Amino acid sequence: MIDFRYHLVSIVAIFLALALGIILGSTTLSQSVTKGLQRQTSSLAKSNDELRRTQARLEAQREGDENFARTMGPQIVADRLKGQSLVFVETPGASNDSIEQLSGLAKSAGATVTGRVTIQKKFLDDNQMATVDELAGQLKPGEMAFPSGAGTYEKAGAVLASAIVTEDPASTGREDATSAAVLSGFRQAGYVTTSGKPGQHATLAVMVAPSSLYAYEGGDADSKALLALAAALDGAGSGTVLGGPSTAAQEGGLIAALRDSDAGKSVSSQDTVDTASGQVVTILALQNELNGKSGRYGTGSGVNGYLPSPVPAAGGNG
Repeated sequence: MIDFRYHLVSIVAIFLALALGIILGSTTLSQSVTKGLQRQTSSLAKSNDELRRTQARLEAQREGDENFARTMGPQIVADRLKGQSLVFVETPGASNDSIEQLSGLAKSAGATVTGRVTIQKKFLDDNQMATVDELAGQLKPGEMAFPSGAGTYEKAGAVLASAIVTEDPASTGREDATSAAVLSGFRQAGYVTTSGKPGQHATLAVMVAPSSLYAYEGGDADSKALLALAAALDGAGSGTVLGGPSTAAQEGGLIAALRDSDAGKSVSSQDTVDTASGQVVTILALQNELNGKSGRYGTGSGVNGYLPSPVPAAGGNG
């Protein structure tokens, strides 16, 4: 007869067998999982090493390309803007380095740099719109007529553009009383600052976009105000290029806004102006503007290519 002790021993034996099975099974599974993870880790390590080597090669190539563009740029652009003059318009948040480097390259291209107009944040302040509108009306040249329905910044842009650019190369090199009054009025109001002699009426203009996005309430309105000025510069002179870094071509950036607007059909854009090669392309874009051609250049969305195609011939500046 089977007694209680037999049952107890049997139950204990069953549980011991189960425990042993779990231990052996988990050990085998653990070893299998560990080996799998080791293989994945080894594969990922190899992939990471290859990616690092690829990144190093690309970085070396990029540095080489930039060094080439920086060294050969003056020769590439030589005489492409001969007989022309150029004014820079700096937006709030734009890179001063880009302007300085572009200025030197423009001189190598044969252009005279008249000066710089720096737009102040106050000019874009919503609370200043009535004053900006009134000032534009007061400073408007006698022969200028605003289009019907023109907004505040269309008017202000037209007045400012008339003071710093012209289509006639023969009209450059001197500042008349009207342009002096316009620039003085906008300076005294705190809307712009100037350096050099931008009132000498350049034939071409480069507006430099901000490095950061206008990512705040009212940012779209600020972009539209600056684009109104860009369009006015293009209309009053022989051509305008809006240049900026790649961030300016992202959603919310000034270059992206230009490319989505009607002004983008006539104002050229370049979204790598913070690089040596992008600065060379900006000069080529200005040359194309002289020949009546506008384009979208760089690496952002909707570009025609990194540079104009075909590249304009040296000295073919219209």
